[in-house]
Amino acid sequence: MIDKGPVLLDITDGIARLRLNRPDAANGMSVELLRALCDAIMVCHGHSDLRVVLLSGEGTNFCAGGDVRAFASKGEKLPDYIRQATAYLQNAVTGLLRLEAPVISSVQGFAAGGGGFGLVCASDIVIAAESAKFLAGATRVAMAPDAGVSVTLSRLVGLRRAMSILLTNPVIPAAEALQIGIVTRVVPDAELADASLTLARELAAGAPMALAATKRLVWAGTGTSIEQCLSEEARTVAELSGMADAREGLAAVIERRQPVFTGR
Repeated sequence: MIDKGPVLLDITDGIARLRLNRPDAANGMSVELLRALCDAIMVCHGHSDLRVVLLSGEGTNFCAGGDVRAFASKGEKLPDYIRQATAYLQNAVTGLLRLEAPVISSVQGFAAGGGGFGLVCASDIVIAAESAKFLAGATRVAMAPDAGVSVTLSRLVGLRRAMSILLTNPVIPAAEALQIGIVTRVVPDAELADASLTLARELAAGAPMALAATKRLVWAGTGTSIEQCLSEEARTVAELSGMADAREGLAAVIERRQPVFTGR
């Protein structure tokens, strides 16, 4: 458990609730926050009973991206600060993508820049409040996309639309983000927390090895031809079929009951 600082983490019943905790700065990503985020993600990697990660931001915004005030204060030393921040951000995104547990982002307010928008694009499932807004924003401040957005966004929305979003920086409302594939589901603002936790509990009750394998196959397949994926799919399915969870899943269907998965 991490109960203070710029990132909070609580793991209970297989659900890791990972929260950005700089609400007064719209959860802007300083080096300190990014370092803490990497540390929290590594804790998740080391937790053997982890089933799902629920990522959110404290306050009125999910994450407004990089901490612009911190960036501006560095003057000519900004490149060194950016290199450090980017290294932590890349490690955080890689850590989320490589987690065996699915990652749900629960988004209210703005999800902007490499920090906010990038974490959304690197999540497995995204639930957004109706009032949520999404913004790439990098070129608006004479920078380029980071956090993998130059790759992940085009996989989500297609190359032409991704290019337009990254070059022109529109503010994308939740309804449009759902329509073009940036988010998975949109709910009323008042229902965001409950809807996100309900989904986290649903995934936590699932077959963890099957969910992990599916996540790995889907992300690995984004840069691979279908033909190249087939043998890895076949190997993975055969491996999973020999586990107790697969036998339990089949038995539950036959017996018309809810399965109880153990990760074995």
